[in-house]
Amino acid sequence: MKLSVIMPVYNELQTIEPILKRVDAVGLADEIIVVDDGSVDGTREFLSELVPQYPAIKLYLHERNQGKGAAVRTGIEHASGDLVLIQDADLEYDPRDYPKLLAPIEEGIADVVYGSRFLGAPRRVTMFWHMVANKLLTLMTNLLYNSILTDMETGYKLFKREIIKDIPLRSKRFEFEPEVTAKLLKRKVRVFEVPITFNPREYAEGKKIGLADAFEAVWTLVKYRFVD
Repeated sequence: MKLSVIMPVYNELQTIEPILKRVDAVGLADEIIVVDDGSVDGTREFLSELVPQYPAIKLYLHERNQGKGAAVRTGIEHASGDLVLIQDADLEYDPRDYPKLLAPIEEGIADVVYGSRFLGAPRRVTMFWHMVANKLLTLMTNLLYNSILTDMETGYKLFKREIIKDIPLRSKRFEFEPEVTAKLLKRKVRVFEVPITFNPREYAEGKKIGLADAFEAVWTLVKYRFVD
C-alpha cells in the first residue's frame, strides 16, 4: 500500500530539515506532502531550496497562515496514497514508529490508527498541565461518543485514504483533532491505538497550541455530537 505523509508546517525553520531527514530515513513514505501555512521565519524559502534534495516531497504553499487544520486539509486533497498519515514538523513525534502505526491496517483489523502517547511507550517527562488537558479532552470524547480512546489529541493519525476523503472536514486550526475524531467515531470506523514515543517541546521551544485551543476543542466535540 502506498503511504502519503502529510506535513503541515508553520514557522519551523529549526526543525523542518531534521524531521524530513527522519521521515526519509524510515523509507516507508511514497510521498511527503509538505504544506507551508504562511511561514514568516524563512521556512518556506528554505523549503524551496530543500525540496529538490528529496524526490518524494511535494510542496504546497498557503499565501497566509490559516491554521493546522487548513494545512492538513490541503494535504489530504493532494494525497494519492492508499494510506494517509499526518506528521507534525516539530520533532515531537518519531517516524521510526511508522511500522507500529501501519501494522493494524496491514493486518486487516483497522481502518484508522491513532498513535497514543499514553500507552506506555518512552516519553519526555515535561508539560504536566498539557497532559492533564489532553486526558480531560479524551475523557470527554469517550463520554460523548462511547469510545475508549486514550489519546484523542495525538498528532499521529493514520487513515485509509477512502475513509478520510469521505469525511467533510471544516476545521482550520487545532480543532481538526476533535472534529476528525468525532466524525470517525460517529461513522463506527474501526479505530485502533498503538503506543508511540513522544518528545514534547515546551512553549519556550516553539510549542503553539494553547489554552484557547482547549476550549475550542470542547466546543467542537459537543457540536459534532449533534451535527455533521
